[in-house]
Amino acid sequence: MRNIIDTFRLDGKVAIVTGAGRGLGQGMALALAEAGADIVCIDCSGESDETAATVKKLGRGYEHIQADLRSIEGIPAIIETSKKAFGTMDILVNNAGIIKRNDSVDFTEQEWDDVMNINIKTVFFLCQAVAKEFIAQGAGGKIVNIASMLSFQGGIRAPSYTASKSGIKGITMLMANEWAKFNINVNAIAPGYMATDNTVALRADEQRSKEILDRIPAGRWGSPQDLGGAAVFLSSKAADYINGYTIAVDGGWLAR
Repeated sequence: MRNIIDTFRLDGKVAIVTGAGRGLGQGMALALAEAGADIVCIDCSGESDETAATVKKLGRGYEHIQADLRSIEGIPAIIETSKKAFGTMDILVNNAGIIKRNDSVDFTEQEWDDVMNINIKTVFFLCQAVAKEFIAQGAGGKIVNIASMLSFQGGIRAPSYTASKSGIKGITMLMANEWAKFNINVNAIAPGYMATDNTVALRADEQRSKEILDRIPAGRWGSPQDLGGAAVFLSSKAADYINGYTIAVDGGWLAR
C-alpha cells in the first residue's frame, strides 16, 4: 500500500536550481535537499558557502556551477557538469531572474533585453536542454519555473519583467502540452511579494509598502522558506498528474 507521505520524498533525485545561492532560490534548494535531493546550484557569483554548508549538513550531494544566465552559451556546460557530478538529473527549478524598474515611456532597449534574456530566453533553452536529457534517460522528470504575480497582472514600471513572467506562465503550459507524453511535468510557482533583493526598493518606500501589505490577507511579506513546500510538491511523485499549472504562493494577494 502506498504511503502518501513517501510520494513527497526526493531521495536519490538530483535537482538543478538556478539562482540557488541566495533568496528564493536558496530557500527552494534547501527544501529540496531536506526532502532528499542532491543539489546543483547554478549562480552567477562564486559558491554560496551558506547553501553549500546546509545542503552538505543534510547529507546531500552538492555541486556549484558559476554561469552567466544572461546568455544561453553556458547551458551545454551546465548539462555536462551536472551529469559529470551526479550521472543523472531529475528536477530543474528555473529561479534566476532580474527586474528593471522604469516608466514605460522611458524604458530603454537595454533594460528590456537584459531582463528578457535571463527571465525568459535562457529559461526556455535550459528547459529544452534538460528535457532532452530527461527524454534520453527515459524516466521523465520535473521542471518548475518561477513565475510572478505579474504573470496574472500588469503591474507598473516593470514592462520587461511583466512580459517575461507572463511568458513564463505561457511557455510552462506549452511545454507541458508537448512533454507530458514523456512523463515530464512542467509547472510553475508564482511567488507573491517576497522579502528579497528584488523588493528592497518597494519595502523601503513606506507608502508603497503599506499599500502592498494592506492588500495581502496574510498581512506580511513572504519569505524564501514559504516557497519550499510548493517546490518540493511539484518536484515529487505527489504531483505526477499536475501539468502546466501555475501555483500562486502569495499570502492571498490574488484572492483579494
